[in-house]
Order: sequence, then C-alpha cells, then structure tokens
Amino acid sequence: MLPPLEQLLSECESLHGHMCPGQVLGARMALLGCSLIDIKDPRNLERKNLIVWVEIDRCMTDAISAVTGVRLGKRSLKYVDYGKVAATFLNLQTGHAVRLIALDSSRELADTLYPAYENKKARQVQTYLAASDKLLFKVEWVKVEVTDLDLPGRPHRRVICMKCGEGVNDGREVLVDGVRLCKACALPPYYSPDMAGGQCATGEGEPFVE
Repeated sequence: MLPPLEQLLSECESLHGHMCPGQVLGARMALLGCSLIDIKDPRNLERKNLIVWVEIDRCMTDAISAVTGVRLGKRSLKYVDYGKVAATFLNLQTGHAVRLIALDSSRELADTLYPAYENKKARQVQTYLAASDKLLFKVEWVKVEVTDLDLPGRPHRRVICMKCGEGVNDGREVLVDGVRLCKACALPPYYSPDMAGGQCATGEGEPFVE
C-alpha cells in the first residue's frame, strides 16, 4: 500500500529538489489515478501493471513518478508534449484507464480559500492539500491502445535508418516512399548541425543494443 500523503510529499521533494504547488497537485493526482483504476501498490506488487502518460514536463510529472514509481527509463512513464497539467493512468491487467486534468478553477479557489496567505504559492499548496478531488480534477474514463512495442522490457524490434544509419527501437521508424527512416530524417528534427562545433568522433562496429 502507498504511504500517507505527508510521507509521499517528502519523497517528492527529495526527487524534485524542492516543494512547490505542482508537487502537491501531482501527488494528489497520482493517488486519485491509482485509486480509480484499482492499483493499490504501484511501487511493488503492482509495478508491472501500471503505465502513466503525462502531458507536461513540469513539477507535477516528478511527483507522479515519485508517488507511483513509474519511470521513463522503465517505459512505465510516457511523455506526450501537450502542455497540459494532465495524466492518464492505465491498469494493464484490467485495461481500465482514466485521464485526470487539473482544473484551472483551483487556482482561483486558492485565492478564495486562503486570502490571508500573501504568497500565491502558499495559497495554492494549502488548497491542493485540503480541497476535494472534485474541486481539483476533471475525470475522464478513456481507452488507450498499447502494443507489445510500448511495453516495459527489452526492445522487441530494432531497425537501422536507411538514411543516417542510426538504430531505431520498437517501431518508432517511419516509411517514406517505401524507404525506412528514423523520425529525425523523415521529419524536421529538434536539432540542427553546428558547423562551428568542431569535428565529432565517429564510431564503428555493430549498432548499440540496450
């Protein structure tokens, strides 16, 4: 079973480096998400049954990871860049999934409930600690398609991009006019060559396999 919220917040602070409203909100979201899909022990007995998709790269995500034990490197934590304070929790055993969205109205609620606090963050922390789930979150029951290529464990498939020669794991390649390419070659990548960066060493031999 998960520890009390107070202990979980201490673990969140340790992982994230400081305590903030997003940490409290993320911890509350993680507890509610696990409860709704009937995951009682996500960090131990049920660690292989839970996958979480987070929609923002902010404090909330670290809190969800700390509370549930999901990790990007374990493939139990998935990141989709929607810029929303939201997360979807999936019980792999039952197939039940729920998406939780933090309500913007909770920010205004903090100003109403705790006007005596001069600091805005302090008002939000107190609100996120005390308010009901209904006042903090919108709940959506959803379906999430998960294939073997999305599951934790060793890579199920590895191919080589026919343009750059780099390895691509688990079906993340794309076909363009019948040519197998990595996404960086098929689409505009997030990086660009730095001609002033100097000569890079090149490796030889077999492609890396994790």
